[in-house]
Amino acid sequence: MTSPSNDAGAWIRPLSECSLALLAQVGGKNARLGELTRAAFPVPAGFAVATDVYAAFLDQPARQALDRLLARVVVDDLASLTNTSREIRRLIESIEIPRTFEVAISDAYARLSSDFGVANLPVAVRSSATAECLAHSSFAGQQETYLWVRGADNVLGRIRKCWSSLFTPQAIAYRQKVRFPHENALIGVGIQKMVDARSAGVLFTLNPANGDRSKIVIEANWGLGESVVTGEATPDRYVVDKVTLEVIERHLASKQVEYTIDHEKDRVCRVSVHADKRHTACLDTDEIVALARIAKRIEQHFGVPQDIEWASDRHRSRPDDLVILQSRPETVWNKQKPPQIMEVQPSAVGYVLHGIARKVQPPPMSKP
Repeated sequence: MTSPSNDAGAWIRPLSECSLALLAQVGGKNARLGELTRAAFPVPAGFAVATDVYAAFLDQPARQALDRLLARVVVDDLASLTNTSREIRRLIESIEIPRTFEVAISDAYARLSSDFGVANLPVAVRSSATAECLAHSSFAGQQETYLWVRGADNVLGRIRKCWSSLFTPQAIAYRQKVRFPHENALIGVGIQKMVDARSAGVLFTLNPANGDRSKIVIEANWGLGESVVTGEATPDRYVVDKVTLEVIERHLASKQVEYTIDHEKDRVCRVSVHADKRHTACLDTDEIVALARIAKRIEQHFGVPQDIEWASDRHRSRPDDLVILQSRPETVWNKQKPPQIMEVQPSAVGYVLHGIARKVQPPPMSKP
């Protein structure tokens, strides 16, 4: 096994200490959430487990076994891809986390719980791969997130599952397709206070249908954002003018399912949306405008259009209930030239000025 450093501060970092400069150490999601935390955006508190912990966790025999499994995979054969993924994940999840790391992670989780005065604080355990939030790639969304996790042992177990999700079938296939070496793929994990969401979803700081950067498009469903991110539910859709912050379109969906917290069973559950909420807007106008205002600032902070995950905390008052769970570069339109929203038409004044300029030009000099 790789000998770990004795500096626990290199393994565990509060999100407030993460930044894009540390992307290789904490992964894309943690790096960008750290940037937002440092810039005073509303991000749930938490900490990052460094990529070095994952790298040291895999001992030499495990690495050799992993390489053998990857060498035999046939990406175009779904059965081969699925079986290889399953074997690799079983291998990774069977390895014990070194005691030194267990203690460091458990202590960080205990401090986070203490900060909120809650024993075994419910947290989200989120994968944070080093390649997932790049503007020129589509690695995002290939690894896993676990919600409403309580207790140090459960947090450690979910961290190990996040590590193994670096080898989901889609992640293996995509890396091979773009010729990204598997050994270069590293992963951190983010541990954040769980948000008990009244509503949640995604937004884009452009119109994803046509690349119009003068618009913000917000999609929302009741409950946690999983139903929107996975495409399981048809969400409400709001279009906002990025300059005036006017809500110019509202499309209310018939919302059938949501993910919510079952506090009696202490877990996330999928339930049917109550009939009187199915055609009710998930966000009021104040929240839409507040969310758009935050989105504009995030885009300005990172300098490129963003794909953002958000939630409204049911335990806070509107419109101060909004939190940001993730922000990454939008990858479809990001590298394309922004579309011209309005064709520039020559004006009558322009024609007149052009004519005057032609009349006052001096005649060409005659040759001697």
